[in-house]
Amino acid sequence: MTIERAGTLMQAIARLAALVVLAVTGVASALELPQPLAAGAASRAEGSSNAADQKFASFVEFIRDRNAQTYAITGPRHIDEASYVRIGGIDQWITIRGEDRDNPVLLFLHGGPGDVTNPWSYPYFNTWEKYFTLVQWDQRGAGRTLGKSGESIAPTMTIERMVADGIELTEYLRQHLGKPEIVLVGHSWGSVFGALMVKARPDLFYAWVGTGQVADFQQGNRVAYDLAVQTARRRGGRSAAAELEALGPPPYTDGKGWQLLYKWRSACEGADRFLGGLVGLALTSPGYSIRDINDWNDGQLLGSRQLFDQGTKLDRQRFAGHFAVPVFVFQGANDCSSPTSLAKEYVRSITAPSKTFVAIPGAGHFAVFTQSDVFLQELVTRVRPLAMGDTTGTKPAR
Repeated sequence: MTIERAGTLMQAIARLAALVVLAVTGVASALELPQPLAAGAASRAEGSSNAADQKFASFVEFIRDRNAQTYAITGPRHIDEASYVRIGGIDQWITIRGEDRDNPVLLFLHGGPGDVTNPWSYPYFNTWEKYFTLVQWDQRGAGRTLGKSGESIAPTMTIERMVADGIELTEYLRQHLGKPEIVLVGHSWGSVFGALMVKARPDLFYAWVGTGQVADFQQGNRVAYDLAVQTARRRGGRSAAAELEALGPPPYTDGKGWQLLYKWRSACEGADRFLGGLVGLALTSPGYSIRDINDWNDGQLLGSRQLFDQGTKLDRQRFAGHFAVPVFVFQGANDCSSPTSLAKEYVRSITAPSKTFVAIPGAGHFAVFTQSDVFLQELVTRVRPLAMGDTTGTKPAR
């Protein structure tokens, strides 16, 4: 499948997923939604027949089966693995997919904290698997890793432990896949502890790629607030802007403040449509279930509780300064969550054997997904050659 065709297919899948989200609220009994999701869905489903519920459940299963066929990995050199791996003393969930084992290995670090991508990223990353062996990881306290361990591991969720987990996983991948080094890509929260991984063990990585790049947690929140106020004033009128202005810039002491900021921050970068379709994609994801959707949500709540404050207190210089590998930041040109202007300044401030900043037009914080074809072109053109032996002096010999 070409990169261009993949973009068209993803748009169709996203539209279908949005329809699924609207419909799933009426089929709680057929899909056996657990509490609290089931309670709300059941009340909205009052009066619907079991036959209708079963019919829709069959429809969801049909779409899931079709997706399994559409996104199947084939070929004599392909790899398609999904399993728990013992990392940092607990079982952690990883998937490994690619069309050719000779391709470079790319480890993708999801954002959040706790916002796993395994359940819903299949249409966005499908074409990547032609050029890379793609590894996705449900980090400590997130997704299926959380589902296996439970919340008892919460006290171990520190930035230092996450970095150590990532390094241990990288060493496992090198041995398991027979590669001397890998490419590391981190989104949002992943752009922070991914940078820390690279700075701690540059010998493991061909290159570091950040997206939704966090430059400074506190300054980023202040700039994001200003952008949100501007958006509220432009799109919501004086009352919407006044509500935000009365709230003031972060930090906030309760979730209501953050919720209001996120509302207008998402509107600023046009993320609403993308975010609204993710549950539908997860519901129709091959091999995934309602339980995985709950673990995905629970992981974000747990990650926020355990890691958010740690992130805001993290010294910016720990994930800035000097890097011993080539650094790339592919940022949405209209990122209002990790503001593009700050990400650009972040790249200007660091030192590395080579460094590149690319602004992706028409994209915001989730550019790696919403413009995944453009993002892939940048990876194939700028990053993949480093892992294929064409270093052109951009990385020092070790």
